[in-house]
Amino acid sequence: MIIVVGSINLDLIANVDRLPEPGETVRGSSFATAPGGKGANQALAAARAGAQVRMVGAVGKDSFAPEALALLKAGNVDLSGVGQSFASTGTALILVGADGENVIAVVPGANDSVVPGDVTKAYLKKGDVVLLQHEIPLPTVEATLDAARAAGAISMLNTAPFRAEAAGFLGKADYAVANETEFDLYGEALALSGRDRPARMRAYAQKTGSAIVVTLGGDGVLAATPHDFLAIPALKITPVDTVGAGDTFCGYFGAGLSSGLSLEQALTRAAAAGSLACLKPGAQPAIPLSKDVDAALAGMR
Repeated sequence: MIIVVGSINLDLIANVDRLPEPGETVRGSSFATAPGGKGANQALAAARAGAQVRMVGAVGKDSFAPEALALLKAGNVDLSGVGQSFASTGTALILVGADGENVIAVVPGANDSVVPGDVTKAYLKKGDVVLLQHEIPLPTVEATLDAARAAGAISMLNTAPFRAEAAGFLGKADYAVANETEFDLYGEALALSGRDRPARMRAYAQKTGSAIVVTLGGDGVLAATPHDFLAIPALKITPVDTVGAGDTFCGYFGAGLSSGLSLEQALTRAAAAGSLACLKPGAQPAIPLSKDVDAALAGMR
């Protein structure tokens, strides 16, 4: 079972020719809404990868909530751990440029009401894989990491968005997943030694005894464990929209670990899924199905 403790949002997405500079107004070409939130995205990705998934989080008692949960329901994600808050449903305001790059402002809303006591809704047990991110209160993230270790579950923490105060507990996660910018910032916060990123990744793995995975966009993925170092290529694509690619990677990575794949196999499958998620607009609507990932991997051989 995959248990995701994390955020649930409704994304408000505007497409623009180019991303604006500070203080600048640019004209948009289209607008859409789509279910999002890093937690919900990862839950749906794990479900589309073929895993059984339970979601723990919160939405508001507003008109955004049903749409925010719609694709999770359609994907048969167990939503019994999703509560209702008097705060608004979390919202992400997203601008997507013609080159596929994006800028995002997140309003947490109900996600800030996910408290450490909600970890009991996860019903953690040995062999479960727990996915976490930084869009809910950090005390809840740390409490879930502690609960996962106590239960014998595997924990995976996506370190986005960067929050310096999380540096002290990253090592509690069996797998920390960061993009290159986040890892470099956490490397500074943790005073990791090494002349380059791979060396600092090895230093992190030795210091914590846990694995670190760094996503590099079109350049693939690097992973360091206390005993190994892996480099996994990405699919060669022309991106349409990179929103949700990292979450797709995390959901597929967690599902791969849950199904018994080796670390290299799980990373390879997750990297392919993350690449495919860049070929369609939106976060959850762009998450590929397992059969699509199988076909893409077969084409790489």
